[in-house]
Amino acid sequence: MTGKVYLVGAGPGDPELLTLKAHRLLSQCDALVHDALVPRALLDLTPEGCERHFVGKRRGHHSVPQPSTNAVLVELAQRCRCIVRLKGGDPFLFGRGGEEAAHLVAAGVPVEVVPGVTAGIAAPAYMGIPITHRRAGSSVTFVTGHEELDKVRPAVDWRGLARSSDGLVIYMGLHNLRRIGEELMAGGLDPATPVAVVQQGTVRGQRELVASLGDLADRVEAEGFESPAIVVIGRVVAERVPSCAPLPASVEMPIPF
Repeated sequence: MTGKVYLVGAGPGDPELLTLKAHRLLSQCDALVHDALVPRALLDLTPEGCERHFVGKRRGHHSVPQPSTNAVLVELAQRCRCIVRLKGGDPFLFGRGGEEAAHLVAAGVPVEVVPGVTAGIAAPAYMGIPITHRRAGSSVTFVTGHEELDKVRPAVDWRGLARSSDGLVIYMGLHNLRRIGEELMAGGLDPATPVAVVQQGTVRGQRELVASLGDLADRVEAEGFESPAIVVIGRVVAERVPSCAPLPASVEMPIPF
């Protein structure tokens, strides 16, 4: 028997942002392979007897190597009918979903992607920030900020981004925030550019900060912001409408492990 693997987006944290398709698959799966940034409320949707496998990756914690995750998925497909690979946010946005899909196809395992709501859209929305706006930004760039900036050839050209995009949404960027800010300003971005940080967006423990690019790193450090967090840089932050922001869900993330 060869089962089917579903690469499912768990959304940004608030369980009510889970898609209907994801809910259906979770309620009928034989096996669940999940990341760290998934609220327990979603795990509890699985039926009795469902196998659960944790394969999360978090900075500063033990991480399951990607080849091990790939092997788990292939092995489960040999004996289970419906396997849900549950990933925080959207599986194809900084989630290694493309890598896992390619590996499964090469191994002869049927696979289907189920998109999810990404934190880069939802977390700013829970502050009332639109990531595009007719007056303030017609383009936005989603970028990962965890890469070490002192590499000989870094993959992200921050100075180029300062000149080419109306707004930036940065994932996993707190560790390098000071250097990122320096590079953006060196690329011509005004130190007065409005910025926002959302920690634990959409769930209990959500924290918010609005600042300027020039003092962002100092403010984040002084106020003790931690990952997981989304950083928004651009004039759209000034278009914030706090009264439209939803209340964070009364769940916690990431799950204890």
